[in-house]
Formats: sequence, structure tokens, C-alpha cells
Amino acid sequence: MSEQKLLARGRRSLFKNQWFFLLIAEIVLAVITGIVNPRFFSVSNLMNILEQIAVLGIVSSGMTMLIITGEIDISVGANIGITACVMAMLMNASLPGGYFIPLLVGVAVAVLNSFMVGITSIAFKAPSFITSLAFISVFKGIALALTRGSMQTIYGKFETLGLTRLGGVLPLSFLLGLGAYFLVFFILNFAKFGRRIYSVGSNPNAAYLSGISVNKTKIITFILNGLFLGFAAMILLSKIGAAQPSTASGIELKAIGAVVIGGTPLSGGKGRIIGTFFGVLLMGIISNSLNMLRVNPYYQEVTFGVLIIASLALSVLSNYKKKTSV
Repeated sequence: MSEQKLLARGRRSLFKNQWFFLLIAEIVLAVITGIVNPRFFSVSNLMNILEQIAVLGIVSSGMTMLIITGEIDISVGANIGITACVMAMLMNASLPGGYFIPLLVGVAVAVLNSFMVGITSIAFKAPSFITSLAFISVFKGIALALTRGSMQTIYGKFETLGLTRLGGVLPLSFLLGLGAYFLVFFILNFAKFGRRIYSVGSNPNAAYLSGISVNKTKIITFILNGLFLGFAAMILLSKIGAAQPSTASGIELKAIGAVVIGGTPLSGGKGRIIGTFFGVLLMGIISNSLNMLRVNPYYQEVTFGVLIIASLALSVLSNYKKKTSV
């Protein structure tokens, strides 16, 4: 094959990837914001963007695997809230062993919560959207009962993960977020379990006939999602220095929006973590740009809502094109 044909094929492949268009949109948005407010391109501001998207990136990484299997969890915000509260309360209890036990218990709580969402969905043969919707109230209610509605502060006790900047510049939290992306990339592209995730999401019946345990695959995916949520709660608590039941409220919508904008349809069966990365980055750039342009905070919420609606429209359009091309 000639070099020209290889280049042409490479260009066609590039233009088919949704993440490429997201990258172009991010560059255009950054340039426009930078022209209006040159402080946008300052090193401190760019590092702030990376720091702000760290937790969302970890949450979106777990959500990517779930959506590829055809499932969804809208209780992730409430899960992070109760997990962060448990961690903070145990840290304030000054247990022996330092922060190891509070962090371990917190991650275990997040995993258990995510497992409960998945197992009830399978046991009752109900959409995970419905079961996770119910668990939002369960998690928030338990968190309110544990904290009695008061904020749990740990100022100065656990700041390393959330506030450390390597070389005084690069946020450690962002590097941890990158670790989540790479882990999901490895699972989806090189692990046998990753192939099962795609098979279950694409055609559960065919996956079952080929010997794949559909329910087991989904449960493990929910457990992995819980692990990501536990680490996200850990970093968020370290960054904020306090926790309450409403901590991370609304992050589920941004995570779903980032995943779908990145090219993973809600119907499942396909998707790439690189698309999720650029979807999360777009969220961060939009938020920062609106602040730089001094847009009213209320209108910022409207912007994110419109962005999520647009992401759902893209998902529906993608499925329609797929059906009409068959």
C-alpha cells in the first residue's frame, strides 16, 4: 500500500473519532477565551483546570465501563458523599494506624454501595437507572443519620492527595486521575474482562451463548466502579478538607455527559476511554472559560445542562445512523 493511501486512511480514521472533534472544540474555546482574557493561558490557571477535573475524571472512568456494559449509576454523587463522610468521621476518631483504616473503610463503603446498586438491578431485573435513583435517597439518608446533618471537617489532617503539586506546579490529583484513565484503557484494550464488557454491552444474548456470564460481568463492573468512587471521595476529601452528605452532588450528570460526549453511547457496546478524557477536559475548560469571561454562575448551570442534552442528542443520532446503515 502506498504512503498516500496510508495517510488518507489515517485521516479518515481520525475524522471518525469523536475525541478529535472534541480536541478541536477545546482548542477553539481556549483561543477565544485567551483572546478575551489572556490570564487563561497562565500556568497557574491551566494547572487549576487540571486540578478541577481530577475527581470528575476518576468518576467518569468508572462510568465509562458501566455505560459500555449498558448500565448506568446516577447515585455516584450520593455514594461519594457518604463515603467522604465516613472517611472524615473515622479520621476525627484518631484510630490507631493513621489514615489507613479510615481510607480502607471508606473505599469498602463505596464498593459495597456500588455493588448494592448492581445486585438489586440484576435481582429485580430492573434498569440500573431506577435502582440507582432509589439508592440516592438511601445513601443520603444514611449519611445524614451518621453526621446528624453536620459538616465533618478535617482541616490540616489529610491534604497530600488533594493539594500537593509536584515541582510546585503539576497537581498530584491530576496524575492520579490519569492513572484511572490508563487503568481503564488497559482493562478495555488488553484484558479478557474488557472484551467481555464490550460483548455484554453490545449483545447480552450473544455474550451469554458464547459462554460469558452476563450478570457476573456486570457485577464486577459495578464493583470496579465502586473502587473508582472510593478513590474519588478520598481525593475530594483531601482537597476540600471537609465532607457532608451533599458532597459531590451533581457530579453524576457531569460524568455521564463527559462519557457520552466522548463517544460512548448510552445503549452500550462501544466506547473509548480517550473520548471520556477529552469529554472531561471539555467540561473543565468550559467551566474555567465561563469564570474567566465572568458569566453569571446561574447561566453556567444552564450551559452544563444544555451540554448534557447535546450529549444525549449525539448518542441518539449515533444509534440512529448505526441502525439505518444496517
